[in-house]
Amino acid sequence: MSYPALTSRRRFLQTASASLFAAPFVTTGLRAASPNGKLRHAAFGAAGMSWSDITSMANHDMWELTAVCDVDTRNFAKVKEKWPNVKCYQDWRELLEKEAGNIDSVNVSTPDHMHGPIGMKALELGKHVYGQKPLAQNLYECRQLMLKAREKGVMTQMGIQISSDFTERFAVDYIHSGAIGKVKEVHTFSNKKWGDMEPVPEKSDPIPEGFDWNLWLGTASDRPYIKGYYHPSNWRKRRDFGTGTLGDMGCHMFSGWFRSLDLAAPIAVKSTGPTPPNSTNWAINAIVEYTFKGTQYTAGDEVKVTWYDGDARPPAEVMALADPAKFPGQGSIYIGTDGVLLHPHGSTPILYPREKFKDKRPAKLEPRNHWFDFIDCCLKGGSTKPTANFDYAGPLTEAVLLGCLASPFPGEKLIWDAPGLKITNNEAANALVKRQYRAGWEM
Repeated sequence: MSYPALTSRRRFLQTASASLFAAPFVTTGLRAASPNGKLRHAAFGAAGMSWSDITSMANHDMWELTAVCDVDTRNFAKVKEKWPNVKCYQDWRELLEKEAGNIDSVNVSTPDHMHGPIGMKALELGKHVYGQKPLAQNLYECRQLMLKAREKGVMTQMGIQISSDFTERFAVDYIHSGAIGKVKEVHTFSNKKWGDMEPVPEKSDPIPEGFDWNLWLGTASDRPYIKGYYHPSNWRKRRDFGTGTLGDMGCHMFSGWFRSLDLAAPIAVKSTGPTPPNSTNWAINAIVEYTFKGTQYTAGDEVKVTWYDGDARPPAEVMALADPAKFPGQGSIYIGTDGVLLHPHGSTPILYPREKFKDKRPAKLEPRNHWFDFIDCCLKGGSTKPTANFDYAGPLTEAVLLGCLASPFPGEKLIWDAPGLKITNNEAANALVKRQYRAGWEM
């Protein structure tokens, strides 16, 4: 059976208010109980992050994998070896049509550009959604996913598993307890280089057997297949498919200060990196400055957060507040009125000056499993939501994506109207809030 392209939608926000990111949450629980009481699950993606997600979920006794979809059928063998009875599909629309009555939840762990369309259709069907980061590839899709999840009352979780780890929760506890006083500014950095300043090679390669190039392109415009250039992993570098280093790591690394400072949407963003992206690929060595409204945890009415990637790093005077010789490749440094917190990504945060905080220890916290958090909430229903639900992950991802949007406009301070979902002072930048869809694939 062939499947027509997605039905076009033209959604506009009916109400613009500060309460957008704080709406009440109501869930109706599972739409249909499975015969054995388990959460029946479908995976979009059979390798990479999807494999990581489903093998992590498989450790839960009340979870079972029902169906898997991947545009590259070569990935099915590994899945079938572990789950012999799972149903495999190449077209995600076919899976949802045929298995809608047999599944309760899904994970969307595909390249970024398909997070929105697949996640939206699953939400419309009333399925619980575990969506990989970034929640969507652009701001418009991100907002629509958040609103649809809220409307349907389903359980959601974004794949920022580090937010359930002790290390991030230690950092949040330090800030909330006032260990370093009020926070004046934050610097966040990653040495990854998901960018490419070269033009697209002028070539075309044969499409591998078992790989549907048209389905992989999805919402993006048609183009020749180039071996190794897009699939299976370099798509992160390409503006039509991924979101660069910032989109890859930002949702993980922003979460620590987003949660600890109790931030909402940025009010402005400015890219100051040495080189903007070209028309097709993301740049490397990006620097992005965000301005947020202050909160009870910040020192002023506004707080600035700066992102650095690739070879870019915080200023020497900032690094000197910690230990420059042991400065991590990825992490965040919070500068407070009474001290400094250095949080290496995935490691225990450190307070400076060391002598002042030599007797300070992290709080005792209960362990938390990010995938189990999602599964348990799906099974139990009620008002308890996963910790990285879309009401939290939506605004967090929007902040990340604003930095991506700003990078083609170096040196320009872009003013963000979050309730209106628009850049107010640059029409060219505002046009990037929503992507250009391939004909027939509009979301």
